[in-house]
Amino acid sequence: MNTDFDVCVIGSGAGGGPVALTLAQAGYSVLVLEKGPWFNEQDFYKDELACCLRETYTASLKDEPHVIEKEDDDGNWYSHSTYRSSDSFWNGNCVGGSSNFMSGFFHRLKPVDFQLKSRFGPIKGANVADWPISYEDLEPYYTKVEHEVGVSGRVVKHPHSEPRSTKDYPYPPTAEHPFATYIDEACTELGYHSLPMARAILSKPAMGRESCSYNGFCGAYGCATGAKGSARAALLNRAVASGRCEVRPHANVTRLRSDAKGRITHVEYLDAQEQTQHVNAKIYVLACQAIESARLLLLSTGEKYPQGLANSNGLVGKNLLFAGGGAGSGRFNYARFDAQKATALKQYPGAFINRALQDWYVIDDPDFGPAQKGGTIDFVHLHPNPVARATRQLRNRQGLIWGKPLQQQLKSYFSEGRSIKVEAFCDWLPIDDCFVSLDKTLKDKWQRPVAKVRTGFHVRNLQVGWYLANKSAEVLKKMGAEDVLAFASGSPPTNLIAGGCRFGDDPKTSVLNADCRAHEVDNLYVSDGSFMPTGGSVPYTWTIYANAFRVADKIVAQLGGWKKYA
Repeated sequence: MNTDFDVCVIGSGAGGGPVALTLAQAGYSVLVLEKGPWFNEQDFYKDELACCLRETYTASLKDEPHVIEKEDDDGNWYSHSTYRSSDSFWNGNCVGGSSNFMSGFFHRLKPVDFQLKSRFGPIKGANVADWPISYEDLEPYYTKVEHEVGVSGRVVKHPHSEPRSTKDYPYPPTAEHPFATYIDEACTELGYHSLPMARAILSKPAMGRESCSYNGFCGAYGCATGAKGSARAALLNRAVASGRCEVRPHANVTRLRSDAKGRITHVEYLDAQEQTQHVNAKIYVLACQAIESARLLLLSTGEKYPQGLANSNGLVGKNLLFAGGGAGSGRFNYARFDAQKATALKQYPGAFINRALQDWYVIDDPDFGPAQKGGTIDFVHLHPNPVARATRQLRNRQGLIWGKPLQQQLKSYFSEGRSIKVEAFCDWLPIDDCFVSLDKTLKDKWQRPVAKVRTGFHVRNLQVGWYLANKSAEVLKKMGAEDVLAFASGSPPTNLIAGGCRFGDDPKTSVLNADCRAHEVDNLYVSDGSFMPTGGSVPYTWTIYANAFRVADKIVAQLGGWKKYA
């Protein structure tokens, strides 16, 4: 087995895939180590139990729990293991990582996201920092993602759109549900500006992948056609086909070893037979997802790094980010609409809504206070999972129901109307009480300390979340929805995680430099979402992809540039 590579990438999701593909195309030997199995399209079936109620595609919480710290109403912190709890921060332990299971709705960050502190000033209780790069630095890589990963959509003139170097997306938009038109009409009446949403899903066959089949089971499910732009389907398959990239599944990395000078010498991992193996490389790239990347660095102590690799300033794991915001929903009872509209609402079960609002990306509302960062509102279908949806019908206002009343409730719910939901995203402000550390008592199956995740949040998250959720409720009501709900929550969404190894120009206040290379370790890069000092007001995946392509170019330059035969 070859143990000598130019680049070793640990993790195979949105942060690892772009690095592997770029370096392989540039002519360098690449090894990708992935702790989970290697699933392909034929392994992704629409089984709600396997997907969402069992650990088919994620790590076993019995073997690999996390410890979650939460704050009670009295300001005290209490902790619990995620084993046998409803919390899980694992989102996809397999080749391609959680990008296999994303919904694929893509938004870029905007120029304001890179200068949050400069634009709005310090926020009491928050560790807000400007990025060491600008939107202009990342824009070419957003464009590259559109072509390399495959993004479908349409660009329209819009007062809140960010600058683009191309006129449109490379693929036409995915099929849209009639709800999209109704949202457009309601927003126009309210004076708002609905925005067509791009998706990392192919609307037509391309790059050896099939187009979307519109079966409705998308988010949280693997894609059986390859249309979804996962790191596996879009990038790693091509990297392996180049002949210069090897992907090793079932490779559970346990430690990065370093020498007295502080350089990484090799990686240790457990193979499928749980035998210890090691790999040597010139450059090491960490892309395990924010929580596990921080954990691995903290576990990788050495002569120069008694607190963990690249952690002399104690900032590894700090300033963890989730996604702030709110949510809501509205139900559309067919009986309220004319026959033509009711028929339209019943059809197209798998077509996407593809609509968003960014009118309040910056909130300039005197009633809310000084101008401040706001966020994005996305309109999406209620998740199709029938088991979970039916289970929620077991109670009504009088309590638990069963027998004929339950049958009638289920019939009404599934046949007499349908609901859409709202997801509102705002910045999860980095604070001192949101971080990753190593638990002092609980260990995983292999006797390594598990990650302890403190999930404190800033009150601003809630304030902006409520503002956005209430705006979304206005739109739902204008559309004719009933039972409209809108709310904000301080609980972290477990599928949107970043931070923990923020980048910056000052080694005293950041873990990585502007190129995402560790300040202290010249052969270590971190290319997942860990680099982000602030998260913006959109889901992170497109930005992680784009930055990973940017980091890959920096690594190519460090290794000497593109080889002539590549």
